[in-house]
Parts: sequence; C-alpha cells; structure tokens
Amino acid sequence: MADHRTSNFSGFPDRGDGPLFCPPDVDAARLAFRDKPKGLSVKVMSVSEAIERFVQDGDYLGSGGFGGDRIATALLHEIVRQKKQHLGLAGHTATHDFQILAAGNNTGRGRLLKRVDVAYIIGLEARGLSPHARRVSESGDIEFCEWSNYALAVRFKAGAMGVPFLPMRSMAGTDTYKHSAARKVICPFTGIDLVAIPALWPDVSVIHVHEADAFGNCRIRGTSVADFDLARASKRVIISCERLISNDEIRRDPTSTVIPYFCVDAVCEVPYGSYPGNMPYEYYSDEDHLQLWLKSEVDEESYAAFLEHHLFGVSDFTEYLERCGGLRRMQELRHEEFFPNG
Repeated sequence: MADHRTSNFSGFPDRGDGPLFCPPDVDAARLAFRDKPKGLSVKVMSVSEAIERFVQDGDYLGSGGFGGDRIATALLHEIVRQKKQHLGLAGHTATHDFQILAAGNNTGRGRLLKRVDVAYIIGLEARGLSPHARRVSESGDIEFCEWSNYALAVRFKAGAMGVPFLPMRSMAGTDTYKHSAARKVICPFTGIDLVAIPALWPDVSVIHVHEADAFGNCRIRGTSVADFDLARASKRVIISCERLISNDEIRRDPTSTVIPYFCVDAVCEVPYGSYPGNMPYEYYSDEDHLQLWLKSEVDEESYAAFLEHHLFGVSDFTEYLERCGGLRRMQELRHEEFFPNG
C-alpha cells in the first residue's frame, strides 16, 4: 500500500533510460569465479606482462582507489601504452585515472574507452577540468550511463555478494536515476518504492596497495573505499604494490589483509606506483605535475608532445618517474605527506 514514503518517485519512470553495459547475470558470474584457480601460487610479474596477459580488448575495467588517491597509475599507463581497445570503465570518481585512459582515445591511438558507467569524471576536483577528457567525452566516441558514486559502490557490493541487485533509497526522483539503468521496485515487506541497482562484475580490475605478498594477499593502509568489494566482484585482478612482503609477515597479522590471494591474478611491485596521485602514509600528490598535465591538454599539439615524452616515449613506469624528477622528487613528496607544514 502506497503512502507518503513513495513520493520520491512521483512522476518518474519505472526504469532509467541509460544503457546497461554489463547485465547482472549471476549464474555466468558464478561460472567465471568457479573456474578461477584458488591454489597458492606465485603471481609476481612485470607490469607489461600483467597487462598483456589479463587485459583484453573489449574488457570492462574497474579502477581502484578514489579520485587522485591510491590509483594504479603504473598499470593504467601500461594499458594505454599497449593500445588496448574498446574497454568499458566504472567511473567511480575517476579523475586522473580517466584522464590517463582518455589519452588512448586520440588521433592515431584508436579508441581505448568505448563505454563508461559514470559517476564523476573529467574534473580533477579543485585542480580543474581535463580539456582532453572533456573533448573525448563530447566527441560521441564513448557511450555513457549515469550513476551516483554510492550507486557504483553498491554495484560492486552486489557483485561481491553474488546477488543480481541490491536495493537502495538514494537516487530516486533525480535526473541521475532517469539517465541510469536502475529500476524501481517495491519492497515486499513494507510496500515502499526502492531503487534496484544491478550488480557489476568487471572483467578485470587494477588496484594499487601498500603491501602484498607473492601470492596476492594485500594490505591497504587507511580507507579502502570500494576496493574490498571491487576485488571480490572482479573476474581478474591485477595488483600493483609499493612493497612486496613475505607470506610469513602476512600470517603474523592476518586481520590486516584486505584483499585475499584467491581474488588476485597478478602482483607487480611498483614503488611510487600511484604517482602523481596521493598514496596515504607514503607520498603526497605531485600538484605541479598534475597542473602540467592539465595545461598541456589545452592545445592538442602540446598535448601530443607531452604524451610522447611522458607516456608513449618511455619503456616503463620507472622511466616515467625519472622524467618527472626521479628519486629526489619522490623524496620531496614523501616528506610533504608526513610534514605538510614543512
């Protein structure tokens, strides 16, 4: 029986008009996870090998971290360098990570991003908007479906739980709902209207962590955002870490393991692997470099030169770091993280 509690849906359609890129086929997901190896095995490999083996053209990609914090920059760079094509992406406050991937939608570089479940992209928060990401988004090359940040987190939660959807009350009666692929459902217990959010099982996700062992047990210091669920919802997971630690160390403090080994397919040791983003308790974001990136995008010729120097013209992430100031700059950012006032 309807009452005043249903008014948040008044005049709104039973479903949003956005495309559902990944139907929540729970049985297909179960089959994928059933066939995934569960044994303890050494998964350490180079970044280039991990991306080549586990990211395929047409995959749906999940990006860990949040905004400019603890993003898997080194892995994202390699995805662009290897010219992966037609990927999907969960834009869960995807700021610099979306900016990086948008470099793959460029003249002569093909079409890296094809479909995006978007909550927040293009803007690098207080730093400003990415001109190139905006050009790509307005070009018509990418198909979008709108969600809130919370809705995308709920999609990962449903995927991790192995259910086809989860209900929530937020987003109802908004334009975000109208342009999403959510649906209105009636609670069987109370009769009130709820928003049904479909589960999301990315084909592959890239997540940067503080520490991992060779088998893929991972530690994250500070907030894990949605990565606890993202790792469990993803069919394949590539981890980059600041440090490789021993399995004995993992076993000494098992409650610190946020992502367990059986979720993980590859482990890449990449010190400063989230640069120029902020890695909590490790190093601060390089605001000068982020501004340089943004300014280079204003003019397409200068942007092409920037990408050639910093991304396409380097062999790996270590060389990128060298071109951004090397160890001296990294030490400055580490000092800034621990002593922000000097």
